[in-house]
Amino acid sequence: MFTMSVDAGVPPVLGRVTITDVARAAGVSVATVSKVVNARYGVAPSTVEKVMAVVNELGYETSLIASSLRRSRTNVIGVLVTEFEPYSAELLKGIGAAAHGTGYELLAHSGWVDQAPPIGWERRSLSRLAGTLIDGAILVTPTAVTADTPIPVVAIDPHTGRGGPSTVDADNVGGARAAVEHLISLGHRRIAHLRGRVDLESSYRREEGYRRCLEKAGIPFDPSLVLDGDYRREVGRTSAIDLLDRTERPTAIFAANDLSALGALDAARELGIDVPRELSIVGFDDIPESTATAPRLTTIAQPLRQMGATALRMLVEQLNGQESGTRHEHLRSELVIRESTAPPPAA
Repeated sequence: MFTMSVDAGVPPVLGRVTITDVARAAGVSVATVSKVVNARYGVAPSTVEKVMAVVNELGYETSLIASSLRRSRTNVIGVLVTEFEPYSAELLKGIGAAAHGTGYELLAHSGWVDQAPPIGWERRSLSRLAGTLIDGAILVTPTAVTADTPIPVVAIDPHTGRGGPSTVDADNVGGARAAVEHLISLGHRRIAHLRGRVDLESSYRREEGYRRCLEKAGIPFDPSLVLDGDYRREVGRTSAIDLLDRTERPTAIFAANDLSALGALDAARELGIDVPRELSIVGFDDIPESTATAPRLTTIAQPLRQMGATALRMLVEQLNGQESGTRHEHLRSELVIRESTAPPPAA
């Protein structure tokens, strides 16, 4: 068996390793290296072993674009997100775990380049990556995706709801209702809501669950108690300060995601309001940060890693010809009670 190490005679290469570097170190022609790395016939097994040992030693990578043009496949799946934040990070963990053993690699791409909500970002990203860099894509909270895409696509929590490509989401209405029902069961009646981003379907669905639950309990809806949280910690903090600085402030806040709920915790801390003795707060998502605060956050757990893994499996089935048409997977969300909720002071 042929073995080789840097100490055995392969000099280290500074900068990017080229095919010429590999050929020189292996003592063969560039054409032979090309045949080996592209799995073409006509090269002796001993030479293949020798060349691949040098390839591994030097860390040579063929051009993904050039290879994809020759083979019409890259064996790479793109994971397209607006930005890398806790929600997408948890999805990526699930996607990455499910990708093992599939033969596909992952390329994570952020499409948020402006401060404003990035409407249409996924179309721009797909036009850049589809066909030459990725074979298919998982789109996280896409704004406007139809079935007419250049490559197979699965959307996680699409902004416009179900329709278009295959989708994976969680029960937003049911989760919101569980959150508000929990607060009502504790005795809260003046319950504020920090809603999510205006361009997200999940935001409207969670507000819908909030309003339905109030109606079912006979609590009049007060629009002044609904402010933007924008799924961001700082926006949640600012809106929570507005709510908590009022003469008649809410005794509880249901935030549309954990980041804005953490912002509400920040606001309460700044104003000297004790959570949960004077104010209860419930979030949504169950990101790791929800257990790293004091008090630990009561929240609605979305199975984020399971959602990512489900999307990956659905896409691989499409790419391998095992699945045709569109599928819509709807996963459960559930209430996780921790330390940020308690009966209101007067109860």
